[in-house]
Amino acid sequence: MNYLLRHALLAAALSAVVGAGLAAPVTVAAAAPDRPAAVVPAAAAPVASRWKPRPTEYPDTVTTTDLRIRMDDGVVLRGDLIRPADAAGEAVDKKLPVIVMITAYNKTVIARGGGGLAGAGPAYLVRRGYNYLVVDARGTGSSGGTWAAFSARENKDAGKIVGWAHRQDWSNGKVGMAGASYMGISQLMAAGHHPPGLKAIFPQVPGADVYRDIVASGGQIDVGFMPLWLGLVTGTGLIPPAYVGSDPTSAIGVLIDHLVAGGQFTLPLALQALFGQSPAYDGPFYRERSAINYIDDVTVPTFLIGGEHDLFQRGTPMLFEKLQRNGAPVRMIVGPWDHLEGSSGAKVGEAGHGSLAELQLRWFDHWIKGRDGRLGEIAPVTYFEQGSDRWRTARKWVDRRKGVHTRLLSGTSMQGGKYGGLRKERGLAGESTLVPLPVSGLCTRSANQWTAGIMNQIWPTNPCLVDNNVNDYTGLTFQTRRLERPVRFRGPINARLFVSSLGGDGMLSVAVEDVAPDGTVTRLTGGWQVISQRKLVRSRSRYLDGRLIQPWHPFTKASKDPLSRGEIAPVDVEIFPTAAVIRPGHRLRFTVQGFDVPHLLAPIPDIPTQALPITLHTGPQHPSVITFPGRQKR
Repeated sequence: MNYLLRHALLAAALSAVVGAGLAAPVTVAAAAPDRPAAVVPAAAAPVASRWKPRPTEYPDTVTTTDLRIRMDDGVVLRGDLIRPADAAGEAVDKKLPVIVMITAYNKTVIARGGGGLAGAGPAYLVRRGYNYLVVDARGTGSSGGTWAAFSARENKDAGKIVGWAHRQDWSNGKVGMAGASYMGISQLMAAGHHPPGLKAIFPQVPGADVYRDIVASGGQIDVGFMPLWLGLVTGTGLIPPAYVGSDPTSAIGVLIDHLVAGGQFTLPLALQALFGQSPAYDGPFYRERSAINYIDDVTVPTFLIGGEHDLFQRGTPMLFEKLQRNGAPVRMIVGPWDHLEGSSGAKVGEAGHGSLAELQLRWFDHWIKGRDGRLGEIAPVTYFEQGSDRWRTARKWVDRRKGVHTRLLSGTSMQGGKYGGLRKERGLAGESTLVPLPVSGLCTRSANQWTAGIMNQIWPTNPCLVDNNVNDYTGLTFQTRRLERPVRFRGPINARLFVSSLGGDGMLSVAVEDVAPDGTVTRLTGGWQVISQRKLVRSRSRYLDGRLIQPWHPFTKASKDPLSRGEIAPVDVEIFPTAAVIRPGHRLRFTVQGFDVPHLLAPIPDIPTQALPITLHTGPQHPSVITFPGRQKR
C-alpha cells in the first residue's frame, strides 16, 4: 500500500485500540448495517435468479476480542469472535457454523473496514445464523510468533485455526472461510491441510504462484507494491495489542516478536532481492509460499473473485482451473477490477448474481447449512468482456474447442509514433530499435494495477487510467488496420519476440491494447519478460492447438543466459490472461517498452545491461508473433 493508505489504516487501527480502552478480552455489542449496498449493473447481466436472500434471524451482533488460540508449537494466536446477539445484546446460546478469516493486516484494522480490504464484513452473515472468527496470522496484529509470510509454519497454522474453530463449544463443527487477498490465500493454504469441518471457502483476489504473479513478473523485482505491502504488515503489527493493559507481559512480548520479524525477515528479504541475491530468483522459498502447490487434492467447494486489473490477474484463474480439474465445486467471477476493488467486492453485484454479501450467504448456506442455493444458475465462469463491456458466462476459463489465432508483427516501428503492422500472415521484415526509457508505464493502467488500485482511489478521473496513447510514444507500436470483424480472446496470451540486445539483456514490457476510432487507446492486459531469463520449460508451458499460449520460465540463477553480441533469439513473453473483444472499426495494438514504472526494476547489479537498447526483429526469418486463445472467423 502507498503512504496515504498505510497511514489511513494505521490511524483506524490506533483509534480502535483507544476505543477498546486497553482492556482485557472483552465482549462488545456492535450494531452494524445489515443490508448490502445497492448495486447498479454496468452492463447486461445473467438472468434473474430464483434464489432470494433470506431475512435476518437475529437483531444484533456481539464481539469477544482476543481469544487465545494455541498452536501445536505453543505459540498463541489471537482471534475476535463475532456472534449473533438478541435484542439485549447478549450472545445467543446456540451452536452455529463458523466463518473464519485469517489476516496479516491486524484484525482491529479489518474490523474498521481495513481500507477496502475487509470485503463484505461479518454482520450480514452473523445476523443470519453464523459465527465469524477473525484471527491475526502468526507474528501479526495481536498474535505471537514471528511473521514469515505464508511460510510452511503459517500455512499449517491456517489448518489448525480451522480445526480449533471446529471444536469450540459455540461451534456446530461446520466451518467456512472468507476474505480477500492475504485472507483469500490463507483459505487455500488451510484447505490444502484438510482440516476437520471445513465445508466451503470464498477467496477474493487470491494469488497462485507468488513469484510469477507478483514478486518478480517476468524476472524483474516488483518495487511498486511489494515494499509497500511489507511495510503495511510491519506497521500494523506494531500497533499495541488491545490486551496490553491487562496482560502487559504478553503484549510486550508480541511487539518484540514483531520487531524481530522486521529485522530478520522483511528488511533482509527486500534488500537481498534488490541486490540480486537468492530472493531475486524463484526457488523453494517461493514454492513454499504459493497456494497452487497446496491444492493438488483439494475438492472443497470454492467461490473465487478475480480482477482483470488485479495484482493476481494471472493467479486467480489458474487456481480456478486447477480446482475444476480436481473435481471441486467451483465458481469464478472475473470483473474489470483492480486489487482494492476486488477486495472490497463493492461491484461484484454487477455480474448479476447478487452483492458480495448475498453471494457469500448463498454459497455458505448451500454447502454448510444444506439450504438450496440454486447454484446451477451460476455458470462456472462469469466474466466481464472488455471492449463490449458485457458480462458473459462460460464453463471453462480457456475453451480448448475454440483454438487459437495469431498476429505477426510486421515491418519497422520507431519510438515517438511510427507504427509497424500486425498481420494474420506474411509479416514484413524489419528491425526496430527500442531505447528503454524510465518513464514508460507511469501514465498507464499498469501503474494503478501494480500499486493495488491506489491511483484509482486518489484520482479516479486520471486520464492515464483510460487512455494509454501518451505512454505508447515511449515504446515500439504495432497495430492492425481497422477491423472488419470482431476479434475475441479469453485466457493467457503469448508473444514470441525475436530480439537482440546491446547489453545482452533487457526487459520486454508489452501491452495488448484496443484503439478506438477516435484514437483512444485502452490497455487490455500486459506481460513482462527479462531477455536473459528466456529459457522455456515446455513440459510446464501451456499449448493450445500446438501453439504456445502460456510459457513457463524457471527464473533461477542457473537459467540466466545473456545474449552474445549480435545474437538474435526468440523470447516468449507471458501476457497475463484477460477476456476482450476488439470491435469492428477498432484496431488491435501491441506495444513493447523497456521499463514498466513504478511496477518493476531490475536488481541493481543487472541495471547496466538491462538499460541498453534492444532490437526487435520481424519478418520471415524472424517471425515475431502473438498467439491468442480463440479461433477467429474468416
